[in-house]
Amino acid sequence: MIQKATSPSALSASELERYARHIVLPEIGGAGQQKLKKARVLVIGAGGLGAPVLSYLAAAGIGTLGVIDDDTVSLSNLQRQVIHDTANVGVTKVESAKASIARINPHVSVETHSERLDLENAAEIITAYDVVVDGSDNFATRYLLADTCAAVERPLVTAAVGRFDGSLTVLKPFERDADGKLLPGYRDLFPEPPPAGLVPSCAEAGIVGALTGVMGTLEAMEVIKLVTGIGEPLIGRLLLYDALAARFETVKYRRAAAT
Repeated sequence: MIQKATSPSALSASELERYARHIVLPEIGGAGQQKLKKARVLVIGAGGLGAPVLSYLAAAGIGTLGVIDDDTVSLSNLQRQVIHDTANVGVTKVESAKASIARINPHVSVETHSERLDLENAAEIITAYDVVVDGSDNFATRYLLADTCAAVERPLVTAAVGRFDGSLTVLKPFERDADGKLLPGYRDLFPEPPPAGLVPSCAEAGIVGALTGVMGTLEAMEVIKLVTGIGEPLIGRLLLYDALAARFETVKYRRAAAT
């Protein structure tokens, strides 16, 4: 008797139990959970935003998580970068994150890139994944990431935080809307980076740790929507969060007219 080969996306008995609360949702179900298991998601940065993104995507059952970061864990990171702990101070962030993900969900494969994203490696690294998440903390990386994702046609979930405020959107500028018009990209929102020194870093201005948890978790939710095909991703919409006022606002934007 010839046995039929098991699909790589098939869910084991332990996975069925682990993801039971997903599977019972009609919008996700077993088919959606298998999509999550097959997905390859790259997270740029294992810091304030990357920590909740990696944690929740691991818990959700994303099959392969890539994480790129060239930094090591420092004590000042631990106020917000909850994927790391005190014992890992001095350890590279990618290895610290990998160890935490293994504790969260042993079914998830982790690919580490202990390097900085740059012009030479960006396209090669990004094309190996289905969806990319921006957890970076500088404008140079954000623009490089957005431009590269657009060029190699990979969806990008991008967020930014500062002090008590956050923003989030989803970019697929290589696709068209129902009217046949190209969807907007990052430079339609922010044509050029601000002058150096105009926007202070988190180290200079400070940031509430829980804010990065809010925005990173929202990024993870957008990834789950993109992978499973449910809901309405934040394409052409910028979500703004004011933590002090406990207020969310959504601003619509579109592709800039060609000149």
